[in-house]
Amino acid sequence: MPFPTSIQKLFEIEIPIIQAGMVWVSGWRLAAAVSNAGGLGLIGAGSMKPELLQEHISKLRINCDKPFGINIPLLRQDAESLIETALNAGVKIFLTSAGNPKTYTERLKSAGCIVVHVVPSVKFAQKAEAAGVDAIVAEGFEAGGHNGADEIATLPLIPQVVDGVKIPVIAAGGIADGRGIAAAFCLGAAGVQIGTRYAATVQASCHPDYKQSILTADDTSTILTLRKIGNARMIRNQWAIRALEAERAGATPEQLRELLGQKRERLGIFEGDLTEGQLEAGQAAGLIHDLPDAGQLTHQLWNDTRKVLSELQSCI
Repeated sequence: MPFPTSIQKLFEIEIPIIQAGMVWVSGWRLAAAVSNAGGLGLIGAGSMKPELLQEHISKLRINCDKPFGINIPLLRQDAESLIETALNAGVKIFLTSAGNPKTYTERLKSAGCIVVHVVPSVKFAQKAEAAGVDAIVAEGFEAGGHNGADEIATLPLIPQVVDGVKIPVIAAGGIADGRGIAAAFCLGAAGVQIGTRYAATVQASCHPDYKQSILTADDTSTILTLRKIGNARMIRNQWAIRALEAERAGATPEQLRELLGQKRERLGIFEGDLTEGQLEAGQAAGLIHDLPDAGQLTHQLWNDTRKVLSELQSCI
């Protein structure tokens, strides 16, 4: 595959790896470390109020002079306030998710921003392209956190999205090492977005016990549940098992929301409650066994990717 990719050109970055904007995980320290290493770091605004987002943007700028972005879930009631805060702070790269890309894309583009939207299917990729976004993150249901209702895996999803749109496609879901990144390029992606692997790094703002739960996970440690109120992939614990059993017993959406309660993600990811918290993580957690510096990890991932691609070329 020729380098640089369209994603490197779009974001003006050296390495076509985007660190996902995960709630309670992706603060300024993590984003700065990845951006300084040549990738694209994202601040995860989904767990922030506008004033906290402003603080993270300011601190990131003090510690990083390279491109970075903001991830904003559009279903948040204060999404507009978060967008205004980021625009007023001069942010130029926005990754939006969990909502209609038509809502803010035109406004962001008119402000000179790059807009990327996260999608789980070809249909939604085409809708995002029609809304005017610059690129797509196509995310398979192997990913941690909330996933698409159709539960399409990354391997079949990426080439179908690549064939279905004309704009660059970034692959996400189940990618945690150079082999996965190389595979994404072979499927036609121009870059990758990685979440769980970056959650288990020194700079991630999540609780140490949550990080440890990723390090001890294996290939069967995550489950997908809460389908009636929005698919969510998480590490199996007592809370996750109760949610799955309630779902299988026919719980209504209202009953599942009552069981979920408030701030379940914060309880698990930020406060480290490994019993009752929602420990969002992807299926690639079983590949993760160390807690590196996020900048060093970015270089390692890219070096490993190039090695895999070189070996493939030599085989051909």
